[in-house]
Amino acid sequence: MILILIFLSAPIFSQFDTDFIEQCSDKSGEDATYLKDFQVVLAAAQPNHVPPVARYPLVLSKNNIYRFSIFTAEESEGKAILQLYDSNKLIFSSYDKNTGEEYNPFNFMCQKTGIYHVFISFREGKEGQAVGILSYVTK
Repeated sequence: MILILIFLSAPIFSQFDTDFIEQCSDKSGEDATYLKDFQVVLAAAQPNHVPPVARYPLVLSKNNIYRFSIFTAEESEGKAILQLYDSNKLIFSSYDKNTGEEYNPFNFMCQKTGIYHVFISFREGKEGQAVGILSYVTK
């Protein structure tokens, strides 16, 4: 009986379907070619703990323009944030905490070939479900 109560109290998110991912990809723009998606489901942060973050490594190539987009599922409590890092250095974020401004999508002109990291989290550590989209921008 206890297991049933625990299960019923947990948030229930639908699975990502290809239609949702395609819709998100289509919103990246006509000049963008889909490369990859990052599907994220995160629980809410525990009190006095660091909010959960999904991390994805990827290789980007010099002299290419990439577009990063983030889409939060309707049933999410939190609003998704996508951040791009080079090593430990934040390159760009889809949300500026200081001003409250959103930058979605955002383009990145890659200056060096290498491993970068995409971090996806939810504002204020709330639970949520989102899809990040990486696209190549045609010139």
